[in-house]
Amino acid sequence: MDAELVLLALCTGFGVGCLLLAVRGVLTAMRLWARGLRVTGVVTARAAADRRRGGLVVFSDHLGRELVLDPGAYAALCGLPPVGRAVPVVYVRERPATARLWTLRHLLAPSFGWFLSSTLAFGTAVVVSP
Repeated sequence: MDAELVLLALCTGFGVGCLLLAVRGVLTAMRLWARGLRVTGVVTARAAADRRRGGLVVFSDHLGRELVLDPGAYAALCGLPPVGRAVPVVYVRERPATARLWTLRHLLAPSFGWFLSSTLAFGTAVVVSP
């Protein structure tokens, strides 16, 4: 097989996979926007032994259980306010453990990354195509 053809197939396959993940992320955000339950959580500090940056969000679900949301390493980049402030949280009624912050940046950041990866893969496929 020709190496350029194999590289073209790999780049195209990777691009399609990233594009599907991006669409899935957007659909998840739209489903949360349409059917998700919105509650208010409070940003709390991590334990002193925890090396990760950013805070945690404590909120209660529709049954009154206290849950903790870890917004990830890039919480400050996605709009997490300082410790002690209130932040909106959204979750699907059946799965409150999969809650997300109700900010546009936090909901769409994964999709943006997948779209960017897809664009790079498709661009590489165009450049190497015979």
